[in-house]
Amino acid sequence: MKLSINIFFFLLVAASAKAQQDPYVENWTDSQVDSLRMVLSHTANDTMGMRISRSIGWHYQEINRDSSLYFHEQELALARKLHLKLWEADALDQAGWVLSQLKNYSLSLQYFLDAIKIAENSDCEKNIWQIILFAKDKKTATARLTVLGFIYNDMSQLYKAVGNDEKELSSLYQSLKIGKGINNYTMLSTVSVNLAEQYLKINNQDSAIYYAQQAIDYMENTGFKTYKGYAFTILGYAYLKENNYDLAKQNFEKSVFQNQKQDNRTALPYSYLCLADLFRISGKPDSSIYYTKKALADYRNVGLSAEVNNCYDSLYSLYKLTGNNDSAFHYIQLYKNLNDSLNKADKEKINEYQNVGFNEKIKTQELQSEQTRRENNIRTYILLAGIAVFMLIAFLLYKNNRNRKKANELLQKQKEEIEIQKRNAEGTLAELKAAQSQLIQSEKMASLGELTAGIAHEIQNPLNFVNNFSEVSNELIDEMNEELKKGDIEEAKAISSDIKQNLEKINHHGKRADAIVKGMLQHSRSSTATKEPTDINKLADEYLRLAYHGLRAKDKSFNATMKTDFDESIGNINIIPQDIGRVILNLITNAFYVVNEKKKSPHPLKGGEPYEPTVTVTTKKLGSPQTGGDGGKVEISVKDNGNGIPKKVLDKIFQPFFTTKPTGQGTGLGLSLSYDIVKAHGGELKVETKENEGSTFIIQLPIV
Repeated sequence: MKLSINIFFFLLVAASAKAQQDPYVENWTDSQVDSLRMVLSHTANDTMGMRISRSIGWHYQEINRDSSLYFHEQELALARKLHLKLWEADALDQAGWVLSQLKNYSLSLQYFLDAIKIAENSDCEKNIWQIILFAKDKKTATARLTVLGFIYNDMSQLYKAVGNDEKELSSLYQSLKIGKGINNYTMLSTVSVNLAEQYLKINNQDSAIYYAQQAIDYMENTGFKTYKGYAFTILGYAYLKENNYDLAKQNFEKSVFQNQKQDNRTALPYSYLCLADLFRISGKPDSSIYYTKKALADYRNVGLSAEVNNCYDSLYSLYKLTGNNDSAFHYIQLYKNLNDSLNKADKEKINEYQNVGFNEKIKTQELQSEQTRRENNIRTYILLAGIAVFMLIAFLLYKNNRNRKKANELLQKQKEEIEIQKRNAEGTLAELKAAQSQLIQSEKMASLGELTAGIAHEIQNPLNFVNNFSEVSNELIDEMNEELKKGDIEEAKAISSDIKQNLEKINHHGKRADAIVKGMLQHSRSSTATKEPTDINKLADEYLRLAYHGLRAKDKSFNATMKTDFDESIGNINIIPQDIGRVILNLITNAFYVVNEKKKSPHPLKGGEPYEPTVTVTTKKLGSPQTGGDGGKVEISVKDNGNGIPKKVLDKIFQPFFTTKPTGQGTGLGLSLSYDIVKAHGGELKVETKENEGSTFIIQLPIV
């Protein structure tokens, strides 16, 4: 009964919210979202839980992106559980966009690639629950193309974040083509805004104005107007670059009005900053300060720390310009303190996500064992067939020589010997099968025990920290209470500071245990992708730059030289691009890590010579399939000039949970996963290293 009430309540709320023309985009008020969360907490219906999770995740996309990611991940898990492929693609798209805004570029790219793989396959048109959400005409093809078009649009924002203008424009035009094909004005309005922004960035004001106006016109034909204010912002900046201050001011004011009307809490403060820029350029610093402070207040409300810091920097410059040194000093201090905090947070952020775990290894071992059993059965059948042939020959000899007693006695003797051999063979075979079953079971249990011990050891470390700091904190609270009774406030404050530090450490190690569990869950996810012709040079180049930009986003001080040497004669090879991409990304990320660690050391090179961190990615073809030997292979190598791998740990680097990184900075699953992926492709992963000189990881894949 409770479930029926919950579903009815949700549908009632949804009906009131769907006055907009396009059901794909969702527009909820805070009070409605509170009601949806209450329904979600009480419903046991998975499809309803998936639907509500999407609605709540959509609401938080521009307000609280951590919460948005949580609910879209919940939508994704339920879509997979229910085998709703188009919903799975939609959830991957929504979560991928949020991840790109949170600077988790590698996982964001993987989500988008997985989403495209699903949406490009017409099989996902089957079993579409609530098709009206994706297509007003209720056509399955329209629903699939709607999801695919928005994936390309959202993927363009990832490429914008990492500075890949070519792929950003390519993705946007893909989305534009799909939107025009299905007359989806919501998609066309969103794509047009992004195209206008891109053309404004490269100083093509005419195209920027054209696409911004197109976006506004499209939004007049749809109920989705969330980014209408941003379109006016782009128009304003285009006119500002043409020194047309009047038109710039008019459009900036329209953007403020629209963002307030649409309750776009992240775009509104940006509109204020645009007005602040206009007044600064126009020589009106007081008005510029006024709008910058309005933007600062709004950015604080939505918790965008990086934008808050930019406002501090702008206010410092403006107060310095007006000669107000006290205020300028105040804001520069705020800027420095927050900037240090942001840099520290970026360094501590962990973005390690892996896909295959120990369950996949056990599954592989079981498949190998099954193959071995089949081969043994074939051998048994051959042996029995051989025995049968011998018996047939004996029978024919007996029939043909029945008149010869001596031959008959000899034949009888042979028959008895064959029978004895048969019994012996059957007994031996039974013993071998029993011994083999015991050996297989022992190997499986030993492997499972080793992995289980690794998991227990990895999780036990942060749990020990949590327990220890909890006990110490409990003792400190008793001490603080005693000091408060004595009236010693200063000592009590000092003890409370220690307690806060302990709680921060408890939080840190709790997140570390969470990262280990998530890594194992990702490790255990089986891949359903198929091989396809792939340009390995483009794939390696793309992941090299993605890894570099990802590390730069976390640590602005990071820098390294990237070198490539690609063999253009390779062409396309049949691989699973997502899986091999993970391997290349993991090896390159490890290479950047070791060269950066060497650079931070007091004496990176002997004799005080300058050290230049360098990572080199090389591809080459080894012969051809016709030549035999090592022919028919492609080799991808990732070389660094770090400190190399010590001999004492060289044999352990491909084992699960083994890592040389400091505690809390790695789960030790990356190289283990990479080794399994390459083996699954019929290839090899090996390493060449010299201590204090560097290492080279080499991937060899067959050309099929």
